[in-house]
Amino acid sequence: MEALRLDWHGDAATLRTADAMVRQGLVTTVTAPAGTAAVVGWVGSVQDRLAGARALLDAFDRPGAEPPLPTGDFAAVLVYRDRVLLMRDAQARIPLFFRETGGRVNAVSTAARGLGRTTDLEPRYFCRHLTGNMAQPHTRLTPFAGVHRVLGGEVVELSATGRLRGRRAGCPAAPPPVLRPGGAGQDLRRALEQAVGRRLGRTTACHVSGGTDSTSVALLAARLLAEGQDPDADLVLLAGRFDGGELAGERPYLTEAVDAVRRLAPAARPVIVEADDVADFDDFEHHAGDSDEPHAHAFRAPFWKRLHGTAAELGCDILLTGCGADPVVDTNLLHLHRLARSGRLRELTRQARALAAVNERGVREIVGTHVVRPALPLAAERCARLVHRGTVLGGLGPFTRPPWLRPGFARAHGYRAASIAESRFVFGSRPEQSLYDAANYLAAPDPLSWRHAQQNGFFLSHPFLDPEVIATMRRLPAEATTRAGRSKAVLREAMADLLPPRIHGRTAKIPFNDLYVRGLRAHGDELVDLCRSARHPLVGEMFDVDTLCRAVREAQWGMGDSYAWDRVNCSLALVMWLERLGEGRSAEPGTDVPVTVCS
Repeated sequence: MEALRLDWHGDAATLRTADAMVRQGLVTTVTAPAGTAAVVGWVGSVQDRLAGARALLDAFDRPGAEPPLPTGDFAAVLVYRDRVLLMRDAQARIPLFFRETGGRVNAVSTAARGLGRTTDLEPRYFCRHLTGNMAQPHTRLTPFAGVHRVLGGEVVELSATGRLRGRRAGCPAAPPPVLRPGGAGQDLRRALEQAVGRRLGRTTACHVSGGTDSTSVALLAARLLAEGQDPDADLVLLAGRFDGGELAGERPYLTEAVDAVRRLAPAARPVIVEADDVADFDDFEHHAGDSDEPHAHAFRAPFWKRLHGTAAELGCDILLTGCGADPVVDTNLLHLHRLARSGRLRELTRQARALAAVNERGVREIVGTHVVRPALPLAAERCARLVHRGTVLGGLGPFTRPPWLRPGFARAHGYRAASIAESRFVFGSRPEQSLYDAANYLAAPDPLSWRHAQQNGFFLSHPFLDPEVIATMRRLPAEATTRAGRSKAVLREAMADLLPPRIHGRTAKIPFNDLYVRGLRAHGDELVDLCRSARHPLVGEMFDVDTLCRAVREAQWGMGDSYAWDRVNCSLALVMWLERLGEGRSAEPGTDVPVTVCS
């Protein structure tokens, strides 16, 4: 989907924006004597997107200026008289790409497919895609040769005529001081309230599932709206309800969450979407095939689409979720790796035993997962594969080559280098810190939300992934978050006065495995037929189709684990995307925006 596009005709630049998205407030354009800014999303606050766009244009007005990137969910193109800047916020919810040839950029767009040629693909990208479901958004590669991604938190500088001058990481804000454990709950509450406040629109929807995370966001939104000055502001509580299967066990929590929010904001509208007939992989051809890039979580799109379509019918202008809370505010078990690095083995053993008792896991499993595996991720996965010989999915982790990826293709296009790069991103030299960077790319509904943003009239936003919330948790010492017997202890402390007792005390949520199993049982034959009938030449070049079909069957029978299923889902999404690649292209934005570049 093209929300904006920048082209050069000779040395003259033309900036265009999508009419419908401008009317919806999803694209904001401001012009000043210094230049023009087109911002997709919002800067600073959803409530005042125009002021945020002006502030962004002013902040980078002076050549050589490197101010900190502001908070927001945005991709922006700033066109000055002497240069052009492309940038995205650090959380990178909204995409931005450019096409470059010989050091010169000749087009910029929010759609990679709008810039690339379907006959000129980049095989290295597909190897990177297949290393795991976090691999795409934090790498510069795209499926199309010559088309590059602007990374999250990056500023790309071009000359007025499109010459590529450089790429740099946006200047980070000054690091705040380390917090003391005693005030952890208050600090998190303050940061989370501000994060929710920045995201409140005229009609705000909140996902409500009955879990601690989504309920906390909805409660804070209700409280802020009740205390606000806008009597016309509206709050919608959006929930998917299941009457059968495992997920029916969430209904009492969902009811309690909605009741708690309505005690704070009686005018809040609960909207319950019946979802018993939804299964993963419903209409997989459409969800996986029409996306701008292969989307590893396309199998889950039917559930999200139903909820988001309901929010669109109600006229919501933003939708808040609880995504990101698990890795950001829960106990960071990777701090055990820090204890091992520093030689504090006695303390490591003590904490591993306490965590094993709380999580009902063995000490060996805790140490293996959070100390050994981050230290030697590829070696650990090879050992697991040797132990689980005899099945396709057994022992298949997120980085090693899946057995259906042909060795020749993997060697030719750098799969090993891609898997090493991805394992370093996920774990890094300090895994306990890398966790926060990796967590940002696990908000699964975002690519689906982006593709339907013009139709729905809103973007998703995740307060738990707000830079201030992450910075607050990052600054806390390990003893503040690692409290034996309590998951998300700091969040529970922060929300103790608002969370209802049943939700405040719950320790686990029912996963969505039921939807996945139901979807594979219903659509397994279709997925196998998809693989066997694929005609795109890259499918046969990349994959041993028989082995991939065996993997689908094993997943259908319940074999494997979440890591192995992710590898299957990535591969199926890629097959479908390649099959549908030549069938459609992104529509051109409709309105020319005057810019200050002179030929």
